[in-house]
Amino acid sequence: MAAHTSAHAQITVYTNCDAFLGAVVNPGVDTYDDLLVEMYAPSLNRTAGAYNYTVSAGEGIYGAGEGGDGWLSTNSPYDRIAFNNFSSVVYALGGEFFGSNLLGRFTPGTTIILTALNGTSATYVLPESETGSFVGFVFSSPLNSVVVGTFGEGYWPTANNLVLAAVPEPGSYGMMLAGIGVLGWLARRRRT
Repeated sequence: MAAHTSAHAQITVYTNCDAFLGAVVNPGVDTYDDLLVEMYAPSLNRTAGAYNYTVSAGEGIYGAGEGGDGWLSTNSPYDRIAFNNFSSVVYALGGEFFGSNLLGRFTPGTTIILTALNGTSATYVLPESETGSFVGFVFSSPLNSVVVGTFGEGYWPTANNLVLAAVPEPGSYGMMLAGIGVLGWLARRRRT
C-alpha cells in the first residue's frame, strides 16, 4: 500500500565509517590483504561479501601495503582506480582512500579525488589523507561507478577496506510503518 515515485538520483557523502554503516544494510568488505606488492592485470574481478565488482586501472593494478596490510593502487601516479560492474543491488560504496609512493607505502599529506556516478555525479576531494581516511557514497539508485585519482604529484591513488552495501528501500520503510500501524490498531482493539 505504499506509493513509489521516481525521483532524481541523489548521492549522500559520508566521511565517517560508522555513520556510513548506519545508513546501509548488508555491507560486504574487500580488504585487499590477498594482494602482494606487485603488478597485476589492468582489470580484476573482486568480491566484497556477497557483492561482485570489477576494479581497473589503465596501466594495471598494483598491490601495495605495509606491515601485512594489503592495499590496492595503480601502476602510475597519473592513472585512476575505477570501481564498476557492481552486482545489481549495490547502492553504496565506501572505503579508506589515500596516497602511496613508488614502493607501495603510505605517503602522508596527499590529496585524493573521488567521483561517484549513478546517473548524476558527485566529486569529493579528500585533502591530507591518512591510511584511515574514510569516504563513502550512498545512492538513491543503483551504483554505476566510483573513480579514485590524485593530482599526479608523485603519489599514487590507493584504496583499502572497500565496503559495498545495499540501502533500505523507501518501500520497505512504508511497509514497515504500515505493519507497525496494523499491530498498534490490533493491540488497541484487543484492549477495548
